[in-house]
Formats: sequence, C-alpha cells, structure tokens
Amino acid sequence: MKQTVLNLKISWLLLFSLFFFGASSYEAPQSKIQIALLLDTSNSMDGLIDQAKGQLWNVVNEFALARYKGEAPDLEIALYEYGNSGLAKRYGYIRKVVPLSTDLDRISEELFALQTNGGDEYCGQVIQSALSDLEWSNSNDNLKMIFVAGNEPFDQGKVDFRRVCRETISAGIIVNTIFCGNKDEGVRTFWKEGADLADGKYMNINQNERVVHIDAPQDREINRLNEALNDTYLAYGDRGRKRKERQVAQDRNASLFGSANQAQRALTKSSAKYKNEDWDLVDAVEEESVDLEEVAEDDLPKEMRTMSPSERRDYVDEKKSKRNEIKKQIQVLSIEREKYVAEKRREAGKDDTLGKAILEAVRQQATTRGYVFSR
Repeated sequence: MKQTVLNLKISWLLLFSLFFFGASSYEAPQSKIQIALLLDTSNSMDGLIDQAKGQLWNVVNEFALARYKGEAPDLEIALYEYGNSGLAKRYGYIRKVVPLSTDLDRISEELFALQTNGGDEYCGQVIQSALSDLEWSNSNDNLKMIFVAGNEPFDQGKVDFRRVCRETISAGIIVNTIFCGNKDEGVRTFWKEGADLADGKYMNINQNERVVHIDAPQDREINRLNEALNDTYLAYGDRGRKRKERQVAQDRNASLFGSANQAQRALTKSSAKYKNEDWDLVDAVEEESVDLEEVAEDDLPKEMRTMSPSERRDYVDEKKSKRNEIKKQIQVLSIEREKYVAEKRREAGKDDTLGKAILEAVRQQATTRGYVFSR
C-alpha cells in the first residue's frame, strides 16, 4: 500500500512538472540495446572463441543500423565465460569478464585474452549469474538479450535452467541459445527448450567452421583512413595514454583476421557506437564531460602543453573537424563495400557461424519490438 501511494505521488509530481515547466523540459532517457554474451570456454570451444573474435565488429556494425523511434540506441555488451576448469569451482566455473559496457575496445581485448580449458558447463547457472549480476535496464523500450553458446547438455548443474529462463523473460530479457553441433542433438539436450521458455531463438552452428572474411576493393582505402582516424584521438592523462595503446592493439587484433575484418572495425570506429569521452579530448569536449581549460598541463598530449588556451581549443576543434570528415569517407566507402560483399556472400552460400546466428536473432527480435534497421 505504501509503495502504491509513493508511486502515485511520483506520477503526480511528474505531471505537475510537465504542466508548469513544459514537456520540453523532460527528456526521455536514451534507448539501449543490451547484449550479454555467455561463451563456453571448455577445451572443445577454441573454434567458437575464434569466431567471436573474428566477427565482433561485423555484429557491432549491425547494431549501428538499428533505430528506435527515430533514434540510434546506445549499445552495451557484457561478456561471460563458463565451463572452464581454470575458473573457481565454487562459482560454477563461471567468470564475468566484462559487465555491460559501451567500451568496445575492452570487449575486444578481453575476447582475445580468453583461453580454453576443460571443465563442467552449467548453462542454467551462467544465465542466472548474468540475470542477477548485470545492471539491466528497467525500461520495456530497451532491447535486452542473452546469447549463450556451448555444446554440453543444457540441464547440467544444480541450477534449474527452466526456472531461470522463466525468471529471465519475466524481467524482459530474451534468452537465445546457440548449440555448437548437430541441430537435433541440441534439441535433445534441452537447448531449444531453454530458448522457448525465454521467448528466444534456438540456433545451432559449426563452431569449427572457419569464418570467411570477404576482401573488397574498398578495404585498402578504408584501412588507410582508419590510420588517419587514429591520429585525431587526443589521449589525456595516464588512463588516456593506456586506452590509446589499447585502441591501437585492437586494430592489430582485428588485422589478424585479414584486411576485411580491419575494414569492419574501421566502420565501427566511424559510428556513434564507438565512444571514448573518458580518455579522448575531442569526444570529451564534445560531450562536455571535461572543461579543456581545467585539464592539468601534464595530462595534456605533449604537443598541446605549450599552447595557449585559445590555441588548445582551436587544436581540438581542428581534430574534431578532421575526424568527422574521415568518418564520412569511411561510411560512404563502407556502403559500397557492403554491396560488393553481400553479392559475394550470396555466391558463397550457407554460413553456420556464431556471428551469423547472432545477426539473424537480433534482426528478428528487434523488429518485433519496434526497432527498424536503416538497411
């Protein structure tokens, strides 16, 4: 009863504010897409982890196309590993690698650091961990999804997957299951039932299938522009310098899967999904998260330390203008690239990889919840 009265008071207070101060003073929170990736890192899953590494930027770029009520939602990704005997037994051989985060470079860094090791895979328990430990949005306008991938029976462990999947969808979070192996075997071992209970999609993949990255004529120019894009980032403070190093390291990691994957990462970096206001002065000034005049001289990039305040502002503005122009060029080239790659993929035929499974589920489930994709 007390809670009901409190809710009524809050509602009346909001209406009062809107009446006297105008609806324009109230800004609805930015919509979000929240994704938790739960990856089996037992001995047999090296192929799965390689697919995740090689398809991260392609998946992120799909999210960049999404719009909700005309706006581009924020993207938060969390990463868990489970089934690895190198992890603590008392926690069910489960580790939260990254909480829900917009820091895409960190997601990439942690993916490339994953190591497989034999163990027991408890799907119910890792879903329960993601449900209880992550900061999920309370808004029904936000798309909230869990993807759990593995190859052992879904009912292993002490946690009842049926109860957990029901609780998860009750919280508005969809559970999609990806079985690494034969489709019928995944059905027999309850992977489909887990997805069905949480309004998700059951999929099966060949975790050992090599991801085919299709090179395109535009890749060389896109990757050249990416190098120029990196020169527009102005790292400030010790944290910024470390994050700048991480940015370059993840460029190198992307290159391990070829120039086509490098181009996909460059496209991500040209999108609004790639946010760095906590270490880059250009983004920080634009987002008004830092006052340029209050940044200590020692925290500034070396080339800015001898500049006057007005020269520093002009320098940041110059980098911002250059960055925006480079981003536009990358995006134009990427549209041409996508047309070329789409045709080649049609010729190549079936794709049974992790990234393809995630993309199919995201498109279908987002569309039914009012999201649209720009292409």
